[in-house]
Amino acid sequence: MSLGSASRALSMPEQVKPNTLQAVNRAVSQLGYIRDGAARALASRRTHTIAAVYPTLNNPIFAHSTHSMQQTLWSLGFQLLIASHEYHAEDEAALIRATLERGVDGLIMVGTDHPAAVYAMLEQYELPYVLTWSVDESDHPWCVGVSNFDTARRLTEKALTLGHRHIGICGGDISCNERARCRRKGILAAVDAAGALVRPEWIVEFPFSYEGGRAAIRHYWGLSNRPTIIFFGTDLQGMGALDECRRMGIRVPEDISLIGFDGIEEAAMLQPALTTVRIPAHEIGARAARIMTRLIAGEAVERQLPMEATYVEGGSLGLPRETPAF
Repeated sequence: MSLGSASRALSMPEQVKPNTLQAVNRAVSQLGYIRDGAARALASRRTHTIAAVYPTLNNPIFAHSTHSMQQTLWSLGFQLLIASHEYHAEDEAALIRATLERGVDGLIMVGTDHPAAVYAMLEQYELPYVLTWSVDESDHPWCVGVSNFDTARRLTEKALTLGHRHIGICGGDISCNERARCRRKGILAAVDAAGALVRPEWIVEFPFSYEGGRAAIRHYWGLSNRPTIIFFGTDLQGMGALDECRRMGIRVPEDISLIGFDGIEEAAMLQPALTTVRIPAHEIGARAARIMTRLIAGEAVERQLPMEATYVEGGSLGLPRETPAF
């Protein structure tokens, strides 16, 4: 085997024959060889590292996407570097700058709503980037995700067909989060079209967490007039709300219906199971990884179409209780 073949097997494994790759990997293992990453980066002007910045690492839905992304990138000869700003939008630009200074070949971000300073940095570094989880409010050609507006609108229409006319909305801060913003817009669009009602005090913002959902239930149960259904921005909120309803003796769905968003597996383990929509997290991660490596290689990549979310029926959605006219 030539030195060139061995080098190519280490740097571009997808371009060598399986037998050659197997022989090189066996030799690397036997010799305990470790490549000099800094020298490799200087020679190729590539680090073979992709950065992914998430709003949080505390939601299983992002873990699923990260897993697929990492596995796909690894199979294509790239490493994944992960960072998170934990929904502190004001820290995102500094976090991304620190990430880029480490040396990466591309950036994958969640959502389309990012500070202008972030996009200015990407232009300065001439760095390819892919936006994930959403196609709303952006004309970037490589947005990999669903339309949160359309998904939330269709989900609301299902509840409206059961007779719900008094709608509560609990999401997170919408000021720097087009996913939360467009989910709310989608719900309101369906409500307006049906002539249903959303009172101002029924639209609330709480953290995307179990405790956020618990706090939301306490808020709604402190009102004299309550909705018959609450739409949550994430399954984590919906699961926390279910737990708080159990603690407070509130029957679901007899007293209140609850709907989540994301479709994480844990939401189906509750009693009752949470009605939600499943976002194709694994495919989002894998597709973003494939697009990124093609962009780095200078290949043409077609504009992405919105992906489809899947409705997941659970016991937390039922017929509305009788409500007074107001």
